[in-house]
Amino acid sequence: MAKTKPSKVYSAAILGLDAQIVEVEADVSVGLHSFQIVGLPDKAVEESKERVSSALKNTGFKYPRSFNKRTVINLAPADLKKEGGMYDLPLALSFLLASGQTKFDPEYYLFAGELGLDGKLRAIKGVLSISALCKKRGIKTVVVPRQNKNEAALIGGVNVVSPNDITELIDHLEGRKLIETPTLQREVGGRDPDSPRWSSGEAGQNVGIDMSHISGQHTAKRALEIAAAGGHNIMMQGPPGSGKSILAKALTGILPKMTHKESLEVTQIYSTLGRTDPENPLITVRPFRAPHHSSSEAALIGGGAGLRPGEITMAHRGVLFLDEFPEVHRDVIESLRQPMEDGTISVSRARGSVTFPANFMLVSAANPCPCGFLNDPEKECTCYGFQIQKYQKKLSGPIADRIDIHIEVPHQSYDILTSEKSGETSEIIRRRVEGARQVQKERFGETEAVTNSDMSIPQIKKYCKIPSEAEDTLRKAVDKDRLSARGYHKVLKLARTISDLELREKINTQDVLSALKFNRS
Repeated sequence: MAKTKPSKVYSAAILGLDAQIVEVEADVSVGLHSFQIVGLPDKAVEESKERVSSALKNTGFKYPRSFNKRTVINLAPADLKKEGGMYDLPLALSFLLASGQTKFDPEYYLFAGELGLDGKLRAIKGVLSISALCKKRGIKTVVVPRQNKNEAALIGGVNVVSPNDITELIDHLEGRKLIETPTLQREVGGRDPDSPRWSSGEAGQNVGIDMSHISGQHTAKRALEIAAAGGHNIMMQGPPGSGKSILAKALTGILPKMTHKESLEVTQIYSTLGRTDPENPLITVRPFRAPHHSSSEAALIGGGAGLRPGEITMAHRGVLFLDEFPEVHRDVIESLRQPMEDGTISVSRARGSVTFPANFMLVSAANPCPCGFLNDPEKECTCYGFQIQKYQKKLSGPIADRIDIHIEVPHQSYDILTSEKSGETSEIIRRRVEGARQVQKERFGETEAVTNSDMSIPQIKKYCKIPSEAEDTLRKAVDKDRLSARGYHKVLKLARTISDLELREKINTQDVLSALKFNRS
């Protein structure tokens, strides 16, 4: 074999939701046969030695063990943990370059892909983040498995090469047979990969239980409309079977459709988790996450092995529904404080720290007591006083203060349940919600605020001016009823949203009174 020199190709590592450049360097030198991978690889990367060797052998290339040479492959930076099978392809290519079996300029490429023993490429996670990294760093071409081509093409300005196997890729890189580049997939839509089983309809549409199918509960429906219009958190309390869960599920049908930017944000999260559809990777349906009340803190906020995003990040730009809210572990409930306030969650562990997006609408449901029938006019409560007190204390004041809307969802009578009268459809309500959101979009412009719930204190002072008669009502609520500072501001935000739904420029006294009725902090 002719004298060789070290080679270098580019790959990436996923940290949180972002990708970071990894340089894959290979050196083949004289010495006793060995094949080593250094640079903080995990077990899956260590096992790449066997996958790469078999893939090269079965596609007609010489592999490390066929040389009586010392092969070292370094993954730089050395202090960044490398995980998964995505390094198989760059490992193989760097070895082929270093051993003189191929020749191409790797400077303008970034490679990622898992190899099968027959040399075929298998799909990987996090391709959208990798493609976005290429655009940011000015790398012209990203090379990913064929199953990931549509996902990689969601980012404009980056050429996508998606070979079926390593032989096809070498033919492309050496100019013998070029691989066709997929077109930019901007309008391809797909439903939420974890969409609830009650969802149906064409991919990309906001579908769910229609509001017109829910009998009665007019106050709850109005509260959900206000919550959807302003992005407000909401808590529903009522006896078992009163309709809290079905109302929460119907909320997705009245939320406005996602913008392309929001769709990319959500798709990036699910791409990192490997939950996108290869054919229609762009998620255009707002997520609806409903974790069980026994879920751990790591499952909800993220972390664990690989610093994975949790349920609150998977609910980004959508709905996080927590049923049996007081039954959720206290530390898990308290961990919601930061994301409810900031729209992000910072997760710090021994191996590192990442910040995930978590701009969700919290919809929580609870019974008034353990048996669920406290103050019910038809059925007697069987709980002891200390049980009720303990149950209600699970919801701390700071968390309750961060929930903008509190409503009662009462038991419905037989006549209401069997009535043939249907209320407004979700489509009609959604149009009003979208009208209010458009008002907010024009109001906030290019600022960080998207909805009224995002408003900062200076913005509240600027956009939430109220009439003098409403000031007297709020003064009484603050001074005599001990309304907190956060409670005062959320009443103003709610009043602004109620006014926006009516397409009124100014808040009136009735808007403030309506907002106060929803407040229980």
